[in-house]
Amino acid sequence: MGDQSRMTLLLILLRWCRGLLAGLLLAAPAWSADILLTAAQDSAGLQAFTQALAHQRPDDQVTFTPLRDLPAPSRLPSSTRLILLDLPGLDWRLQDAQGPPTLVLRISRLQARQRMGNTHPAKISLLWSDPPLERQLRLIASILPQAHRIGVLYSADSEFLLRELMQFAKPMGLEIVPQLWGDTNDSRPLQTLFRNSDVLLGLDDPQLYNPKTVKNLLLSSYAQQLPLVGPNAGFVRAGSLASTYSDQPDWLAVLDRLLDHAPAKWPHTLYPEHFKVVGNPQVARSLGIEQVDEAAVAARLAEGEKRP
Repeated sequence: MGDQSRMTLLLILLRWCRGLLAGLLLAAPAWSADILLTAAQDSAGLQAFTQALAHQRPDDQVTFTPLRDLPAPSRLPSSTRLILLDLPGLDWRLQDAQGPPTLVLRISRLQARQRMGNTHPAKISLLWSDPPLERQLRLIASILPQAHRIGVLYSADSEFLLRELMQFAKPMGLEIVPQLWGDTNDSRPLQTLFRNSDVLLGLDDPQLYNPKTVKNLLLSSYAQQLPLVGPNAGFVRAGSLASTYSDQPDWLAVLDRLLDHAPAKWPHTLYPEHFKVVGNPQVARSLGIEQVDEAAVAARLAEGEKRP
């Protein structure tokens, strides 16, 4: 073969290699991540959540490993993106400052304060489970426009939320009427609050809102014809009027957006941008209140949050 022929063949091979490389680069993701989910207990629900996230991010390695099978956080690769699905996972992660970037899913403001106080460890992002206070106030303004005095029961644990609540309420023309409920066996604080309020807003405080208090709270609410909003979707099913909440698809959307960014850009704390409204039609009827149009109210609230 002559020099000219060898040169022609070499050029053809070079062009072919360039084309092959370009095709591979187009087919491959710009980067992929190792995403590790963990919780103290495995369950069908957690496995379904992991599979849904893996389906949403096919270019990443998404796995679930029970907490008991993991080493200390500092022994995990620093490139791992760690997602904690329960409070024992957070307790384990807080023991080691050198762990990988971490997203803590579905933790309440009160739970975080009980574990960390006012501190915020580096490389840990908290995704709040309790409905945003401002969003709950705007829900009240939307479905109960005549209500201006917002009664709020609080405990020593949830008292820190009152200042923020008052800051949100003031520009909306709403008045927060706080009432300490130190002994949930004593109904007198409830009666005092109900006499001075137009509606009761429940804080996500399990000391006040739990299976033991639900009967007393709701019966008192009905007796006074005073609606209870919140504290969460579960309580609406039990007998409160309405609440905002985020479900699994909403959480997956949040995770998908965050995981598209480098961990250095993750926020320290975040409420899910996506949410829904749930109402209890039977409660509305018993209180003589118009039934909540869940989709329409949620759309109105979302539109309001998009405005500057």
